[in-house]
Amino acid sequence: MDMKKRVSLELRHRSPSEVQELVLDNCRSSEGKIEGITEEFSNLELLSLINVGLTSVADIPKLAKLKKLELSDNRISGGLEVLAERLVNLTHLNLSGNKFKDISTLEPLKKLPQLKSLDLFNCEVTNLADYRESIFKLLPQLTYLDGYDIDDCEASDSEGEGDGVDDEDEEGEEGESEDFEEEEEEDEEDVVAEEDDEDDDSGDEDGEVNGDVDSEEEDDDEDEEDDEDSSPAKGEKRKRDPEDEDDDDDDE
Repeated sequence: MDMKKRVSLELRHRSPSEVQELVLDNCRSSEGKIEGITEEFSNLELLSLINVGLTSVADIPKLAKLKKLELSDNRISGGLEVLAERLVNLTHLNLSGNKFKDISTLEPLKKLPQLKSLDLFNCEVTNLADYRESIFKLLPQLTYLDGYDIDDCEASDSEGEGDGVDDEDEEGEEGESEDFEEEEEEDEEDVVAEEDDEDDDSGDEDGEVNGDVDSEEEDDDEDEEDDEDSSPAKGEKRKRDPEDEDDDDDDE
């Protein structure tokens, strides 16, 4: 897919000024030049053009808010002056896998005062003697070269990579995430409490039912005992009252 078409797809019905990150990796540039990106992308903070066949960055527009530029795995060998002129707030630049052979081709980067991280992996320039010392001397504003500082301490993900997102935004997102997790925990506790209450209510109902049944059974047993006490025992004859016998004699 060519670069212009890819830019149109990545807009997703937004205006260029609404876009903060634009990733065009693995599309095809025409004649090794940047296409479809204009100064209308005024709020762009991250631009990724990895493996798009670039041989020149001469057509990159002025992007005052751009912080991170990914240009790895292209065929760029020089012409970095335009970056210093048009990307004045650039902090992270990845030129890995390009055709830089001499330290001198990187001199224009001295004019990028905000540049903190530079990557040159798999460029011929990295094979030069005292390569790291020379770069740090040439670009004193750098903190990290190829992911390590001047003392060979590795950069953290946030410092070495950068993502074009402000720290305040990240903290806000983390705070929202923590609030959401707390709400979920509270909801789970409420559900557990409700289930416990339901179990208690169910136990009370069972107890009441069992108590009623036991009471009814006890009443039935008492009634049966009363009946047995009031009725004559089996095999016994009812004794006749003597007065009843006298009455029978008079009748005769």
